[in-house]
Amino acid sequence: MGQKKLIRFEAIRHFPNVLEYPQDMKGKWKEFFRNDAPLTLELACGKGEYAVGLARLYTDRNFIGIDIKGNRIWRGAKTALDEGLQHVAFIRSHIDKITDYFARNEVAEIWITFPDPQLRASRAKKRLTHPKFLRLYQQIIREDGLINLKTDSPDLYRFTLAVIHLFELEVVEQTDHVYQQETVKPELQIKTHYEGLDIAQSNRIHYVCFRINKPLPVEKDEVLKQMFREQDAD
Repeated sequence: MGQKKLIRFEAIRHFPNVLEYPQDMKGKWKEFFRNDAPLTLELACGKGEYAVGLARLYTDRNFIGIDIKGNRIWRGAKTALDEGLQHVAFIRSHIDKITDYFARNEVAEIWITFPDPQLRASRAKKRLTHPKFLRLYQQIIREDGLINLKTDSPDLYRFTLAVIHLFELEVVEQTDHVYQQETVKPELQIKTHYEGLDIAQSNRIHYVCFRINKPLPVEKDEVLKQMFREQDAD
């Protein structure tokens, strides 16, 4: 590990707004933030651009970025500290551990911004909008809670829409070309490091906002798998 990463890993251990694999935090985030404002998560937050950007826009909400990469979290956490954003925090952990950190109905909204699309069919279960993950989110998000996906990957976008359709989830808003809209909401104007890289080279940003408004039968996972297996074969 490089010297710079080591320095950052050591730094976040002393940051008051970073928790590494936190214990006994379920249901206690209001105490942590010292208010009862709604809680929004940014999953696989990287450098935390969205958590920090949303916090700048909405001072009446609390935000937590979650990522396993401590050297990336350092950037967002330091920015939040430098700007005095006391309603932003970060958790260093794997996403599949989130039910260890949040109680039922404790989360109001989730943002998934430019995650690894895991393009190989064999890695579909690692996509953060796979039913496997949605079932975790459903355990912590409010019944009226929103899940937002912003991505430059047309494959991940189509996969997510297929999941939404298959499980008959509620779509609140969607567009396959964010910046071509007549009016772009402030929260969609926040740009991450990965958006700037344009890795997918799609020349457009896709966005969908939805609710998990019903149970997700496990048997439908096989249907989803078969749908995309057939597409790969074509």
